[in-house]
Amino acid sequence: MDTLKFVSWNVNGLRAVAGKGFADIFVEFDADFVCLQETKLQPGQIDLEFPGYTSWWNYAEKKGYSGTVIYTRKNPVGVRYGIGIPEHDTEGRVVTLEMEKFFLVCVYTPNSQDGLRRLDYRMSWEDAFRAFLKGLEAEGKPVVVCGDMNVAHNEIDLKNPDTNHFNAGFSDEERGAFGKLLAAGFIDTWRALHPEDVKYSWWSYRMAARERNVGWRIDYFLVSESLAPAVADADILNDIYGSDHCPVTLTLKI
Repeated sequence: MDTLKFVSWNVNGLRAVAGKGFADIFVEFDADFVCLQETKLQPGQIDLEFPGYTSWWNYAEKKGYSGTVIYTRKNPVGVRYGIGIPEHDTEGRVVTLEMEKFFLVCVYTPNSQDGLRRLDYRMSWEDAFRAFLKGLEAEGKPVVVCGDMNVAHNEIDLKNPDTNHFNAGFSDEERGAFGKLLAAGFIDTWRALHPEDVKYSWWSYRMAARERNVGWRIDYFLVSESLAPAVADADILNDIYGSDHCPVTLTLKI
C-alpha cells in the first residue's frame, strides 16, 4: 500500500507567486502530486522545474489567463488535456494524469462572473465536466479531482451566505450543479472528514478579507466513492500565503 500526498493551489499567476517564495513552499509540501490552477502563462514564459518531478501543462489560448499544471513524482500511464469538447478546451482548464490505479484531474472551473453573465456557459461546462469524470470512471479506474471549482457548496462554506446568495460562486444553479456531481458518486473529502468545521480557501483582496477571515471554501479534493476507504487525511493550509487562495491537500493510502 502506497501513501500518496496531493496538493492543489490556485496560485493566481505563477510568475507572481514565484517571487513570493513559491519554490521553498513547493519543497516544503513534499507531495507526490502538486496541482496548480490559474498559472496565467504561455509556453516558455517561466522555467520552474523541481528535481524529481515532471510537469504537465495546459495553457489558455488567451494570454495571461487561466491555465493549469500538474507536477508529479510518479510517472503517469498517460496524459490528457481538456475534456475533449472544443468549446470548453480553449482556456487550459483541465489536465488529467492516468496513473496505474486512478485518474488525477486538475481543474480550474469557469467563474460565472459579475452579474452571473457567464452562468449559462458555466452550466454547460458543469454538465460536460461531470460527464467527462464519469467517462473516466467507466474506463475502470476511480478518479481524484482537485482544483478551484468556483463554488461554495453550502452556507457553512462561506462567511456571508445571505448577502452572496445571488453572486457568482454561491448561486442556486452553481450549488445545484456541485450537488449533482456529488450525487453522481463523488465525495468532498475535506467536508467528509470535517463535517462541522469552518475553514476557507479563498479571500477577496478587498477590505482586508483574509485578515478578518471573511472567506469562501471553493477549492476541493473530490474522489470517486470507491476511494473513500483510502482517504487518510484532507486539509486546508490557511497559513500559506502568496495568492488569494491557499493550498488544499489530500492524503490517500492506496
